[in-house]
Amino acid sequence: MKVLVFVVFVAVAGFATGAFAQSSTLAMTCAQARGIVASQGAVVLRTGPTTYDRYVRDGSFCALQETARPAWVRTADSAQCPVGGVCRSAGFSD
Repeated sequence: MKVLVFVVFVAVAGFATGAFAQSSTLAMTCAQARGIVASQGAVVLRTGPTTYDRYVRDGSFCALQETARPAWVRTADSAQCPVGGVCRSAGFSD
C-alpha cells in the first residue's frame, strides 16, 4: 500500500511540475499566451524564473470585490504582450 501511495505521489508531482514548467510565457509567442488565457478563462503563467501571476480573460473570473486590470507579459516574440488582465481589489491603485 505504501508503495502504491508513493508511486501515485511521484506521478502527480511529476505531472504538476511538467504542466507548470510548460506555462512559461518566455517560451511562448504572444499569440500562444493570449490564446491560453482566452481559452482557459483564468490561468497561472510563469513570467520569469521565479515570477508568476494569475491572468484572466475578463472580470467574470475575479472575486466580487475585484476587477480585471489590463496586464502585459514578456513572451518569446514580444516585450509587452497584452494577455488579458489580472484581478485586483476595486480600491487598488497602480
